[in-house]
Amino acid sequence: MHVRCPARVSEEVYRQVLELLSDLSPVVQALPPTTALVELKGALRYHGPDTHRLGEILRVRTLSRLGVDVRVGIGPSITVAATASAQVAPPGGVLTVTPDRVTDWLAPLPVEALHGIGPRQAAALHDYGIHTVGLLAAVSPETTQRLLGGKAGRLAADRARGLDPRPVVPRTLPASATVRLRFDRHVLDGADVRAALLDLVVKLARLLRRRGQAPRALSLTLQFAGGSSWEKTRRLPEASAHDEDLRSMAYRLIDSAGLQRGRITGLVLKGDDLVDADQVAQQISLDHTREARLVAEAAVDRVRDKYGQDVIGPAAVIRRAS
Repeated sequence: MHVRCPARVSEEVYRQVLELLSDLSPVVQALPPTTALVELKGALRYHGPDTHRLGEILRVRTLSRLGVDVRVGIGPSITVAATASAQVAPPGGVLTVTPDRVTDWLAPLPVEALHGIGPRQAAALHDYGIHTVGLLAAVSPETTQRLLGGKAGRLAADRARGLDPRPVVPRTLPASATVRLRFDRHVLDGADVRAALLDLVVKLARLLRRRGQAPRALSLTLQFAGGSSWEKTRRLPEASAHDEDLRSMAYRLIDSAGLQRGRITGLVLKGDDLVDADQVAQQISLDHTREARLVAEAAVDRVRDKYGQDVIGPAAVIRRAS
């Protein structure tokens, strides 16, 4: 079961919806800010075999207890359930796709309606005349990989056929991820502050990748001598835990502070509105420089896992440490 709350639902109400979901099944995966997954196999032993009825029960409970309607998709896999919930018109409803109907139900949908297909992927498929999920399923996996790239192509080919072996992983609403740095002296030099911020970016990005999460927003707090502070939050163009994306946003944040000889004593960098990294659309890119950086990033992570965090990193961070 894939459940979508209203787009602007508050975090408090979202948490209450998660609690209602846990009354139906012990296996609930929070996908903030507004969606969640529920494994129904165990719940059916208690509530009966009618999965559609469980979706309707959930809607009645959210409406009567919280005043919130939800859109519910039910299917044999995460992809099918999530695609189904997106097809339910607001404000709410339940759409159930049984295993024997998956192929026929998916076939006429536009490719962009398939859960996990992003705008750039859909545009690339359209360029080759692949406009529906049925056409995507009819194309060989090898062709899809050439069009979208290796991993993205394999996933798209499988999901167009209704294949998605991912399990629902129990996960409560995740907290934010925070890294801090306290200077041993008051810092006035903007280059030193920027190098320290880059160090925090690298540490935050690695922490998030190890946790399998990606932030939708980034917050920066500057702490000054005398106890005052400055804080600002900005949303990322799309959820990401990559060094390059977090660095660009962190630099935009510190530039917006307009520092002029401020005596800085510490920095706090926080990733907010975290989502499961598996839920972040893998967009194709013609930027070969970026693709090379992502490959290098993965290699650097492996080096750090083996030899330690500080063995490799940006030159500005290493010069600062030395």
